Amino acid sequence: MNVSQVTSFTQRARASLREELLDAATELLPERGYARLRMADVAARVGVSRQTVYNEFGSKAALVQAVALRTLAEFTEGIQQRLNAAPDVLSGVHSATVYTIEHAKENRLVAAALGTDVAEDLLPLLTTRGEPILRAATEVSMAYLRDRLPELRDTEFVAETMTRLTMSYLVLPGHSAEEAADGVRAVIASLIESSTTK
Repeated sequence: MNVSQVTSFTQRARASLREELLDAATELLPERGYARLRMADVAARVGVSRQTVYNEFGSKAALVQAVALRTLAEFTEGIQQRLNAAPDVLSGVHSATVYTIEHAKENRLVAAALGTDVAEDLLPLLTTRGEPILRAATEVSMAYLRDRLPELRDTEFVAETMTRLTMSYLVLPGHSAEEAADGVRAVIASLIESSTTK
């Protein structure tokens, strides 16, 4: 076995360990929330030492942030599929919004953060400490709008508005997914109309 094969194996093993730790934390967070999540419990689920978890993530906050970003990647993939499959921009906005809200109810971690007392301390990951999620979701929307509507001015503002509106419907549910999507689509339609170069 040569050095590059050893290095490749080591990298794969480390990536696999990281994923296992993220899986364990994702399973524990809905049951315990942030405050009661213990690095030792995450380690025990995977069969490693607590120090191994700290070596990989540095802190509980960093571990939970990594879980949030991985969950976001899952959402982003689904959103991207719906945007790309839509016949036009506003249909894409509507379809992506419906997916986001419905998938949030199905995703155990997000549903717990939005609807259970034990995991409500995870809610700041979507609100007051939600900047990484907001930024990543906005970037997906910006790329889509630039591709589909190159004549659109203020692309970043439109994309961020779309993301913030969808997140507000998520965090403060009072409408069905369809109704929420209708609202987001109406606002974005108005912004596109006023921000398109004549």
